[in-house]
Amino acid sequence: MKTLTVDREGQLEVTEIPKPSFNSKQALVKTISCGLCGTDATLIEGSFKNFPKDSYPVMLGHEAVGKVVEVGSEVTSYQIGDIVMLPFNDPNKELYGSLGSAWGAFSEYGVIHDKNAYDEKDIPEPAYAQQVVPTDINPVDAAMLVTFREVYSTIEYFNIKLSDSIVVFGSGPVAVTFIKLMSLKGVHSIIGIARSEEKRKILLENGATHAINSRECNINDEVLHLYPEGVNSVLDAVGSTKVINQAMELIRDRGEILCYGVPNGNQMLLDWSKAPYNWKLSFQQMPYKQEEGEAYEQILKWIRSGDLQLKDYISDYFRFENILEAFEKFSNNEILKKAIITYE
Repeated sequence: MKTLTVDREGQLEVTEIPKPSFNSKQALVKTISCGLCGTDATLIEGSFKNFPKDSYPVMLGHEAVGKVVEVGSEVTSYQIGDIVMLPFNDPNKELYGSLGSAWGAFSEYGVIHDKNAYDEKDIPEPAYAQQVVPTDINPVDAAMLVTFREVYSTIEYFNIKLSDSIVVFGSGPVAVTFIKLMSLKGVHSIIGIARSEEKRKILLENGATHAINSRECNINDEVLHLYPEGVNSVLDAVGSTKVINQAMELIRDRGEILCYGVPNGNQMLLDWSKAPYNWKLSFQQMPYKQEEGEAYEQILKWIRSGDLQLKDYISDYFRFENILEAFEKFSNNEILKKAIITYE
């Protein structure tokens, strides 16, 4: 099969490797689609936590959907033909030599676990979120479900309350999804921060009660005009030390800065001279797969009620053979919303 790899210099290459092996508790999946994510960009830069340069080259991708084509003898949760989420490729020295894996979902095949085939204490964490995609959902667009589930489980983890006032920095797919899902959940005071008028309008369309174009307005002046004592929370969906430092001027006493984006370099310099006396800083860099799986039912309810439309969050589709072009456009900020790689 073919897979996308990145070396320690950040060079991308489509490489041919053997199909993955699978055991009696697993199923082999043929990939249908996989979404591009900021995590992939951070891995390309070589600054994602727990992926040191000596672990490169690695296979990329973690937002895949595919069709089950073979099942292990102990598998009962999946049947051949099922559309499933999150097939991955683990490192395998026998098959792949020194090639490492950053989940490896930008591959033509992947593997999922059947959690019901394991003793409870032995269930691999990905198994909790490797679930069947219902037949009424487009399997290509279903890659967007990964972002929805991750974001909703993070909203729950951050314990964002309906009465909270919250500023969201970012206007990419993750930030837009945070705003949309918080709005659907019933949060009434959401301020979105974008860097263009086009994206500012997207934030408003997705439930922001206010949206600020940071290139035309002073963020602090605008936010503090609306909330003179500051907001309950600022959510960084970018992964920026600058955003975290600026957030300190926007939160009220005992406010909280919520970080979902992954700052480069795994370190930062914080200046809290302008922060209130009492404040919190909370990180979620890797949503728990069990919580992600538990978020699935609520996401499906919103889709079936018409409150969420998968295509509203996708702007670009690329065939797998054009994946290098997709990443070039992604790195040049030429993709407005989500980009999906297709394999069929």
